[in-house]
Amino acid sequence: MRPSPTRLIAALAAASMVAAALAAAAQPSGTENGGGEPMTLVALGDSLTAGYQLAPGEGFVPQLQAALTAKGYNVTVVDAGVSGDTTTGGLARLNWSVGPDADAVIVELGANDALRGIDPSVPRDNLTAILDRLAERDLPVLLAGMLAPPNLGEDYGAEFSAVYEDLAARDVVYYPFFLDGVAANPELNQPDGLHPTAAGVEVIVERILPSVEELIARAGG
Repeated sequence: MRPSPTRLIAALAAASMVAAALAAAAQPSGTENGGGEPMTLVALGDSLTAGYQLAPGEGFVPQLQAALTAKGYNVTVVDAGVSGDTTTGGLARLNWSVGPDADAVIVELGANDALRGIDPSVPRDNLTAILDRLAERDLPVLLAGMLAPPNLGEDYGAEFSAVYEDLAARDVVYYPFFLDGVAANPELNQPDGLHPTAAGVEVIVERILPSVEELIARAGG
């Protein structure tokens, strides 16, 4: 016996509802950011952010952008990295580097302070001022930590690390070491031993991505 037209319509409707539910469940969670509203994430940093000596598309910002887009986030990542910049330089250009359209900020600064052996009190004061200004603008921040080169000695290294550890107590998303998994690995660094290759950047993005997602959630909340 052939089913009645009424039963066929009901069966098709049920199948359509099931398919729609499965499709919705398969959507990446990132589509929820900011209720689907577009978001601007500014990466304020130095050459590690700017993609020193890397081809277009290989640096931190484009690789992070690709990772977020792949997960369904409606986020535009803006490259505000300047090669050679110290925390002093980052503070000096903060207002124009982080424009009025910014919804959240990644702060990746301090590597050049350490390379130059600058007294850790300087990056401490500068980073504190940067976080203060961003807090005044109600912008959530991901603070990326940095380590000093071992040749500067244990005392300097401990004092430098303490800058980030102390600032992590603030209302920020804290990622302890930007170069985690990459530093001192010759296979993931350029010949200078300081800047990551494209493969190194891929590792950085993979490891920092959960923290970036937390930042996006704060901005969307």
